[in-house]
Order: sequence, then structure tokens, then C-alpha cells
Amino acid sequence: MERIAFIGLGIMGRPMAANLLAAGYELTVHNRSRDAVDELVEQGARAADGPAAAAAEADVVITMLPDSPDVEEVVLGEGGVADGIRSGSLFVDTSTIAPATARQVHAALAERGVEAVDAPVSGGEPAARDGQLAIMAGGSEEAVDRARPILDVLGKATTHIGPPGAGQVAKAANQVVVALNIQAVAEALLLARRAGVDPARVREALLGGFAASRVLEVHGERMLEHTFDPGFRVALHRKDLAIAQQAGREQGAPLPATSLAAALFDALVAQGDGDRDHSALGALYERMAGD
Repeated sequence: MERIAFIGLGIMGRPMAANLLAAGYELTVHNRSRDAVDELVEQGARAADGPAAAAAEADVVITMLPDSPDVEEVVLGEGGVADGIRSGSLFVDTSTIAPATARQVHAALAERGVEAVDAPVSGGEPAARDGQLAIMAGGSEEAVDRARPILDVLGKATTHIGPPGAGQVAKAANQVVVALNIQAVAEALLLARRAGVDPARVREALLGGFAASRVLEVHGERMLEHTFDPGFRVALHRKDLAIAQQAGREQGAPLPATSLAAALFDALVAQGDGDRDHSALGALYERMAGD
């Protein structure tokens, strides 16, 4: 089994790294805050002082970081992965970042004899914990095939989308669909409530028909119960929609509904709800209606 370095142990990275340990992989970890590192060391991982040191010990380096600038810094910055990774190693970035950044990282590592795979994930913290993530991979067929046994530990399905950056395009599309679905559920439940109809009964009926969706099932219940502990934070989804908007501008693809959803997430962030679950969009609709 290949030795793995895992960098970025946040709400998603920590359970993903733990699953690799449980599967028997030799794991070196690094994170800016120490608590997650200590927890994984107790489970059998080794701690590294920085990204370069972590990469130097590994055959495969995996990152799970918040945004494009974080990936650029951790991979290409001083003391970054590129300074320590060995020729012949594999780099797998599971972060959600701009497709252009993924291609930049791929090109920079190729100069060092390292293949890269952009492999953003979908499913949130519960799926990360249960090893049930959906994974969208961009890179060469050989690189994705090499990564697949590791990705199979982390997710239920890995789809090779296309060349470098293609995984990030697929993830941007995923985030558009999820955001607009959340918005639709929020509007539907608000309409029912304001019309004097039990929104819980409406949700039950919709789940039995063509309007059924995972968002209606899970986030509809969150909206009804007003439980917005984060599975996926508002601020991160807003960041993802910004990536989709930028990609849309670059490719000449108009995304008007995405822009509206992004503006609503902006309002949530401005009202101090950036760290709540993205289903808190339902609460924003209630506030706009004066409920």
C-alpha cells in the first residue's frame, strides 16, 4: 500500500484521513491547527512539521483545503508540497477550487515529474465520515487509475470526468444544482407556510412525487426544525458559487439563477450566518417574509 500524506484536517479532511488510517494506509498528516493532528496521531498517524516535510515521506499526497489561494500556498508556496514531493509521486487535491488553479498546479507539478489529479468531493461531513463521498476526478487516465484504490476508501463512486481541471468543472456544476435546489425547497416551504398549509405535510407529499430530492429530504427537514448545525457551511457554498460564476464568465455561459442564489448566500454571510449549514437559506426566506 502506498504511503499517504494528508494535508488539511478540517470538517471534511479529518474524517477522510481517519478512514484511510482505518483502511490500513501508512499516513502522515499536517494541519495549521494542532488538535486534529493530535487526534489522528493517537489513531496511528505521524505528524509532519509542514507540507514539504509531509510530502517528502509519501508516495501520494492528498490535500483538502478551503479555497484556491490555500491550495496555491500549500502546494506552490515556500515550504509547500512542491518543495518536498519526489518525482514519481502522485498529488490528489480533494479541495473545491477554480478549474484554472487546478490546471496551474497540475502544470507546476508535472515539471517535477509528479502527476496530479483534481478530485473534489460531494456529500458533506456525513458522507466524509461514512466513506460515501461522490468524487469527480480530473487528470490523466493513468493518474486517476493510480488514485482510484485510495479514492474508493473515501467515496462510494469516483467518476473520471476528463483532463486536468475537469473534476473542478463538475464540482462547480454540482454546487450550482445543490444551491438552486436548496433555494427551491426554501421557497416552496415558505409558500406553504404563508398560505396557512402545514409545510411538513407539503414536504411529505413532494417526497412522493417528481419533486423529490435529497435536498428536500435532508435540508427540508432542517428548515422545518430550524437545525442549522453545519454539514456544509454557507460561506463555503458561497465560495463555490463564486467559482461557478467565474467559470461561467470565462466560458461565456450565462448563469442568472446561480447569481441570484449567490446573492442570497451573500445576505446570509452579511447577517452573520456564514458558519451555519447552507440549509439556513430557509431561515433567510422566513426573515424576508417577516416570519
